[in-house]
Amino acid sequence: MGCDWVTRTHYLLICFFLLYPNGANFVPGEKINYNLVHSWADKLGMELYHLGDFITRRKEVQESFKEAQVVSRSGAKIVENMAHDIKMMMDLKISAVRRIMDTAENTALSHQNEKEDQLFSYFNSKDMREPNDPIPTPAPRELDDMGEPHIFVPPKEIVLTPKAEFFNTPVNLSVSSVHVPLNVFDRAKDVIKDIQWSENLDQIFRDNYKNDPTLSWQFYGSSTGFMRQFPAAKWKAKPVDLYDCRLRSWYMEAATSPKDIIILLDSSGSMKGQRLDIAKKVVNTILDTLGTNDFVNIFTFGKTVEPAVKCFEDTLVQANLGNIRELMEGVDSIKIANIANFTAALTKAFEVLEQFRTENRGAQCNQAIMIVSDGAPFTYEDVFREFNWRDIPFKPVRVFTYLIGKEVADVEHIKWMACANQGYYVHLSDMAEVREMVLNYIPVMARPLVLGKHDHPVIWTQVYADVIDPKLSDWLWEMKQCDDQREDVLQFRREGLDMLNETKVYRRIYERNKAAWNQPIESDVYQFMTTVSMPVFDRRMNATKIANLLGVAGTDVPIRDIKKMLSPFLLGVNGYAFIVTNNGYILFHPDFRPIFQGNILKPAYNSVDMIEVELLDDDRAPRDFNPVLLTIRDSIINQSTGSKWMLVKNHFDELKRVARIKRQYYWRAIPNTPFTLVVTYPELYGVHRLSIRAENEIHRMNIKGDNLLNYFGGKRWRIHPTWLYCKHNNKTFSTPEEELIWFLNKMSQPGWRWPLSRSAVPPEHAALLFSNTSTGRILSMYEKESYYCDRQLMQSLVFDARVTEWFSKNTSFNSKDDKGNEFRQRFGITVAFLATHSGLTRWQEFHSNMAEEASAGETFSEQNRRAIDEMWYKRAVDQHFVHEDSFVYSVPFDAGDYAEEITVTASNAIFHTEGGKSAPAAVVGFQFHYSALQQLFRNITGNGCAKQDRECYVIDNNGFIVISPSRKETGKFFGEIHGGVMLRLVEEKVFKRVIVYDYQAVCFESDGDYNSSNSLLSPLFHLLRALKWLIHTVLWYIVQFTNAAVAEFIEIFDDDMNDYPANTKSTDWVRLVTLHRTRLKSCDMQRELYLMYNEKDNVVYNMTAHACERPFVVLPIPNSNMILVVIDHRCPRDTSIQLSVNPMDIIYPLDKNQTFACYKNDREFSRVRPVSCINKHINESSIESCGNAGSIFVNIFLLLFGLSLSRFL
Repeated sequence: MGCDWVTRTHYLLICFFLLYPNGANFVPGEKINYNLVHSWADKLGMELYHLGDFITRRKEVQESFKEAQVVSRSGAKIVENMAHDIKMMMDLKISAVRRIMDTAENTALSHQNEKEDQLFSYFNSKDMREPNDPIPTPAPRELDDMGEPHIFVPPKEIVLTPKAEFFNTPVNLSVSSVHVPLNVFDRAKDVIKDIQWSENLDQIFRDNYKNDPTLSWQFYGSSTGFMRQFPAAKWKAKPVDLYDCRLRSWYMEAATSPKDIIILLDSSGSMKGQRLDIAKKVVNTILDTLGTNDFVNIFTFGKTVEPAVKCFEDTLVQANLGNIRELMEGVDSIKIANIANFTAALTKAFEVLEQFRTENRGAQCNQAIMIVSDGAPFTYEDVFREFNWRDIPFKPVRVFTYLIGKEVADVEHIKWMACANQGYYVHLSDMAEVREMVLNYIPVMARPLVLGKHDHPVIWTQVYADVIDPKLSDWLWEMKQCDDQREDVLQFRREGLDMLNETKVYRRIYERNKAAWNQPIESDVYQFMTTVSMPVFDRRMNATKIANLLGVAGTDVPIRDIKKMLSPFLLGVNGYAFIVTNNGYILFHPDFRPIFQGNILKPAYNSVDMIEVELLDDDRAPRDFNPVLLTIRDSIINQSTGSKWMLVKNHFDELKRVARIKRQYYWRAIPNTPFTLVVTYPELYGVHRLSIRAENEIHRMNIKGDNLLNYFGGKRWRIHPTWLYCKHNNKTFSTPEEELIWFLNKMSQPGWRWPLSRSAVPPEHAALLFSNTSTGRILSMYEKESYYCDRQLMQSLVFDARVTEWFSKNTSFNSKDDKGNEFRQRFGITVAFLATHSGLTRWQEFHSNMAEEASAGETFSEQNRRAIDEMWYKRAVDQHFVHEDSFVYSVPFDAGDYAEEITVTASNAIFHTEGGKSAPAAVVGFQFHYSALQQLFRNITGNGCAKQDRECYVIDNNGFIVISPSRKETGKFFGEIHGGVMLRLVEEKVFKRVIVYDYQAVCFESDGDYNSSNSLLSPLFHLLRALKWLIHTVLWYIVQFTNAAVAEFIEIFDDDMNDYPANTKSTDWVRLVTLHRTRLKSCDMQRELYLMYNEKDNVVYNMTAHACERPFVVLPIPNSNMILVVIDHRCPRDTSIQLSVNPMDIIYPLDKNQTFACYKNDREFSRVRPVSCINKHINESSIESCGNAGSIFVNIFLLLFGLSLSRFL
């Protein structure tokens, strides 16, 4: 087959030079010559193919893998083993948390009679001093709020060292540090006393870390507000510290079982002014305490009862970030009027809760009504008797009341409502005390749990971004808009009204949209994690009488650590794994895109459903999910074991390319967690994989005397940076390669033994393991040499290194031989590379001097070390099934914007076949200068593409321009340049349009006169207002300065300004350059992407141009992923047709008063309630404590919060 092609190509080339002895030139005015264009395509394909074949030595690479064997890949076995490994790892974390919890309960009990020490010195995370830091001194004559001398305790000195396992944060592994929120006074008696006794937790923290060096942050969060964290580290929060551990999901979910909450907000006429402001803050703080296992709704009640969000009528919605945001905006827009109808409001709340309870919907555990009002005229006992007192002493719904206002008369009635219904009452008269008072409901909801004493539920959270407050996204977006506004004003001062011309305005908007569309999957800004936690009960004598919750113990589990357990090597190229929670949300997924604009968290980043990332190739409308996919989802969240194949659409490369793939899916529950693991790989090339034969195993090579280090000589190799080959828990290495070399040395020594497992077992299970192990050998985690190696991956890596050892060595074409010099000079080749399925990457530089030698290799190795996860690797494997000998060529999407030299990347997949089965073994490729490719194209086409009546384009298999008449068009989507021709190519089935839905998009809603409800939530927004004022003031002065110079400005730019309407010469320019401000909104978008048909004999490739009815010829370029399009430029171009791969908003048919959040909730998916639900205890009725008013002591010290904040303003 290959020989026939070569013969046919040679024949065509002979005919070409016979017919065109003077070069490939069009005669001016001649129509497009089909045969001539055909010869161009064939010659370009042949030249590039022979270049790639020679430079990459692909046949030699293929021959190198002949010793490998091809075996079947068992998805069911892979998912079973991975789930087991993850379970072992998670059991370790649970064990560590349980020991923290036990120690905390016992320590609090043993120290119950100790008195607090007001001068107790501890490591304050926000006030620790390193050895070289200056020693602070107290301010003279400083008094506290009681008029007494202020207690000054100098900060403790500490030595901090960066550790990679803690995201390179400087830490001290000997002690813990304490974080105290701004609204908590650390010298308050109950706070400082708990800080004192909790210092004894340091020993268990150290022991845990010694037993499991993979542990991340360990912590104990106290119900008084502070958090003790190990290891000790400085707390860095910008622009202001908003953190309060009691508002984090790991604390809230451990402290209380899942709950249905209805908030009744009094909107009567008396709730005006500051009362309404305080009430809104109360509501928003309650919302802050809810998580994805909770359900909530807000009703305002005056004369009638209305939902805060109009379309959330008669229902409860899941308390995910998207719905919470919608509810907060609804609360911000409420209006006050009329009188409060308590009967209607309470009846409405009880009816909704009862409906959810009887239909097994919502949280299916705790239920509560939160009443926020300035007083009630009656107790409304008949309503409670009808709905809540049917099964005394058990009352299914708790009632919490928040009395608002300094001077209120109706205290008794509203307090009775809470006390008579197992709730809690608080009286609030000041903004500063809201958070502390609202948080009082948590220990009340925890009472059944604490009274049970022995049941400590294990809680796993949804994925979240470490210590970041989600509201920070709004602040970052506001700052981004301020930066844009500043840049516009400065640009106007530089360019004048010229910056307002249509082209520049379009370009400016496009560049800002492009930045907003930037949704990186990997981020160095945030550390994403899940947390395992459990409640800590107060077992002290007095505390048990009121069922006091001491706090919550927990440890973080970084998502990156879970991913390391997945052995992506076993799944192969374009295979991946992901985890789904009981709510159907993904814990992680290769298409999880939580941030945009490079550093801003999306408004609902952690509530992405699995069916929103696994997109079936079924051409259904958006959010019309396939029943097959919904059935699979139900099986997954119910933690069944199963498998299924599906046709899916996979987008990649910044959401600009798409592939249609048939995938195999396998799933299995991770026991004792709410998580289910799913693995998937392409059916076309994923069902088989390479494996080594017994004679090539490492120990047999050692017996034969082979030195493993010989296969890893030189510097031109790398291994996958995030794969777990071998990991030492007590040693640190500067690079993965250095760690690998250390282990290869160990493997070559006598007595090497592979670890039994990648994870240790919890210490409490170690004795059982010892007694059941014939060798009596406990896992290596507890040995002096604490390490783990992935045996199968290491065996494959060493084999790959051995058979490809020759690739990186100096070869003939890198010396002074004629052919090597010819290729180097003609094509500007910089590097040839090889990447294998085991994650090994090798390369060979092409250089003419020592400077080039250093730069070429370093640049390539820094940007292309992820082997099968590199885009050129994935695309090459897909292309193999279009034409196995073909190379995939690509240029950067923004190549046309570069002034410097562009690099072209070409790659080709190497498959190994045995017994009729084949599997991808490696990918070879090379990089070369774009200018050389352009010159080659010009040499082949002569002046045929240089005439004004001809345009020649080389386009890749997704419609992006590789070669263009204009350098600026390189890398752009062809449909943006020639929409009419691209549309014809779609109609003639050269390309297929594939619509991809993005269910994680962010839209920008007009801000208007935005008075954000979030401004009531935290000091962040007071700071934001100050910064906005400052920026606006600066801009005002810029405007004034510019206005003062308007006359001179008009004279200087008069010639330019004559091109604009007269009214723009005045200060109207201020309005024209004023940014239209927006706020963030979750939304859905879609992209129309394009994929070339794989039909080799498509009739369109035999069609000639026909005047202006078909003013182009299109031909495939052999052995590549490209086509050649030659267009008759004399025919008029239809500029009204412009295709794009950029995202477009999906407009749903919304009803009146319906928002996108409502549209989503109307189509909510099933979920599974967490296993643990403890919502009642027989002894709770004996607890009489049910509330109090806000204390003046709390108010005073919360005032410190405002004073400290003023330093930022």
